[in-house]
Amino acid sequence: MRILVATDAWHPQVNGVVRTLTKLADTANGLGVEFTFLTPQSFRTFAMPSYRDVRLAMPRPARIARLIEAARPDSIHIATEGPIGLMVRRYCRQRKLPFTTSFHTRFPEYVRARVPVPGSLIWRALRRFHSPSRAVMAATPALACELGERGFDNVVLWPRGVDTHLFHPRAIDLCLPAPVFLSVGRIAVEKNLEAFLDLDLPGTKVIVGDGPARIALEEAYPDAIFLGEKHGEALAEIYAAADVFVFPSKTDTFGLVLLEALASGLPVAAFPVKGPRDVIGDAPVGALDHDLRNACFAALDISRPACVEFAADYTWEASARAFVDSILAVGAVLSGRNGAEQARFVA
Repeated sequence: MRILVATDAWHPQVNGVVRTLTKLADTANGLGVEFTFLTPQSFRTFAMPSYRDVRLAMPRPARIARLIEAARPDSIHIATEGPIGLMVRRYCRQRKLPFTTSFHTRFPEYVRARVPVPGSLIWRALRRFHSPSRAVMAATPALACELGERGFDNVVLWPRGVDTHLFHPRAIDLCLPAPVFLSVGRIAVEKNLEAFLDLDLPGTKVIVGDGPARIALEEAYPDAIFLGEKHGEALAEIYAAADVFVFPSKTDTFGLVLLEALASGLPVAAFPVKGPRDVIGDAPVGALDHDLRNACFAALDISRPACVEFAADYTWEASARAFVDSILAVGAVLSGRNGAEQARFVA
């Protein structure tokens, strides 16, 4: 089965959407599913205003059509609501082809952090974008429920996973004053990192990641350690060496870094908002508090083995299977395969 995924977020960007799609494709091979991606790499691009590290594509309808037809997909999935997503949506609508979509980013909060645009207008645009989708995939039950309440139709659950072969406890010493409070992710205004960096905490604050706000934050908080982007084993070792993972964002729909931290045996401190609340819930693996400093101290007393055990339930194989199952369940297959043929893909 060939699934084409249209995404405006792709390498060299480092974010949850790119990591999710990459792991989805890697894991789905074992299910007899082949993924191809329609990304900004196929088009001219321009730097996104206020975030020059992110480049947006300038796709033309004719080239979009040629790339889709060359891929000969059995199913089309639109992962983002950017220029590529819009053009692929238009292609499918004009030809009356079924497609699915996913909801990754809380754009109303993301945009409102930069410009004074009413959130109701953005939600209206998002509803319109996703309305023709056979299935709108959401990462958590709470997000799926919220989208339904906001007027989104055909919302289904697509859970995420974590690579426990890479992220796991190990004996690592960063040679920094303890305790080490770690935050990992894009360094941008919507991540609310100042809420973490302003805290009066013992030990050391460590930030891993890059983004448009990094230079300003490094200058404003000289006592914090900014390590830049880290990947693979280097990132996994930093997780394992820390004492608490601090997640100050109030806008994330999920936060893959939460699972990476927990799989590494690292308890979480966060605000009790959607995102961390949806991932952690009432499990004894994190401290959620409107006072983030209190949450940080409470997280120091949490069992690290409990964090590892919790994360073990999130696998990328289960995530990939849920993705493919959703496509088959809603009949978003272009080539009209019969039921027996469809069942073969997820047997």
